[in-house]
Amino acid sequence: MWKGRFAKETAELVQQFGESISYDWRLYKHDIAGSIAHARAQVQKDLLTEEEFTAIEKGLREIEADIDANKFEFKTSLEDIHMNIEAELTKRIGAPGAKLHTARSRNDQVATDTRLYCRAEIDHLASAISHLQKALLDRAEKYAATVLPAYTHLQRGQPVTVGHHLLAYVEMLERDKGRLADCRKRLNVSPLGSGALAGSTINLDRHAIAAELGFDEVSTNSMDAVADRDYIAELLFAISLCGVHLSRLSEDLILWTSAEFGFLNLSDAHTTGSSLMPQKKNPDVCEITRGKTGRLLGNLVAILTAIKGLPLTYNRDLQEDKEPLFDSIDTLGLTLAVNTEMILAMEFREENCLAAASDPLLLATDLADWLVKQGIPFRHAHELVGKAVAESVSSGTPLDQLDLSTIDSAYTPDAQSVFNLQTALAARTNPGAPSIENVKREIERWKAST
Repeated sequence: MWKGRFAKETAELVQQFGESISYDWRLYKHDIAGSIAHARAQVQKDLLTEEEFTAIEKGLREIEADIDANKFEFKTSLEDIHMNIEAELTKRIGAPGAKLHTARSRNDQVATDTRLYCRAEIDHLASAISHLQKALLDRAEKYAATVLPAYTHLQRGQPVTVGHHLLAYVEMLERDKGRLADCRKRLNVSPLGSGALAGSTINLDRHAIAAELGFDEVSTNSMDAVADRDYIAELLFAISLCGVHLSRLSEDLILWTSAEFGFLNLSDAHTTGSSLMPQKKNPDVCEITRGKTGRLLGNLVAILTAIKGLPLTYNRDLQEDKEPLFDSIDTLGLTLAVNTEMILAMEFREENCLAAASDPLLLATDLADWLVKQGIPFRHAHELVGKAVAESVSSGTPLDQLDLSTIDSAYTPDAQSVFNLQTALAARTNPGAPSIENVKREIERWKAST
């Protein structure tokens, strides 16, 4: 690439230290697509003849086929995917291959390739998230009316249904898809034609190149175009937050499968045993999901650290953007797939869920609401219910079996009507609340839109 300037070959250790072909080979389809669009624009400027363009396109397609078939020999001495493809093209077709790099730099070339790659992978990840949402909806529909406790501070709070709980994760995943879509929109800008940093005196039709590659527009500042890695940082943030959501879901499932909770059974196909304890059935998919979230967060920190102190424009530090990017995309993609499969196969132990939700203390807030409806100010009603709960705990008498009139005259015999799970759920009809009818409507809405 630079033999005219240097008198010595690059040291072998430097080649090993600086190569990226061991991982950036996966950009090959995008690199070839960008090169074909670039060559077509060269024809329009009479930099290539039609025959030369045909030879370039044919040669690149043959190289693509060879890589697809695992028949291509990548060379570390050529550093990266861009030079490996260009060198092989020139070897195969001769002089036209040497003309391909006219009016572009590896700086705008790699920026183009990574944007195309991110765009394609965003579409794959969004689809995988939709599949997971559908799996959650499948389970939410089956258990739409199965009552279980919801928690704050990991202490029982109020009754909800399994369907309502799982729909909370459907909501989170929808926001994840929205962030991916926003990122896709911002990254879908073509930097090709920005050159090393200041464009080129050979002015190719950047808009035509962008249109061929499916970009919405072209970049408007050549320096920013080659230095920008915001889109990678943004994508890694979206991936990290999706991982956080999956980690939270995993924690719920881990707790629910424990003997102490006993709400959930995971399929044998998605759990593991112990090398020592024959009785064990471990929720490894959930635990690995939880663990991999740290890896996703680390990749985000790595890219932010790599770019935080870089002066404009391109610096070789930016080569460090790819391994975290590739790893996060691979990690989240597999995590989504295995969780989708696991969730579709999981079964709730409805009798255990109901038994836990039948704790009358879960309806203490409903009792305070009942007092409010009798004209008692909420703060006073809260205090009266607190006294009733304290008496229940100290006496060992379930709250729904206490003679509440001994606590305060505000309690009439009608107060006992509060202690009915179905009535309590049915009363929660506000949008977003967990009445069974609300849950079923939400499930149908999600099924229609996901």
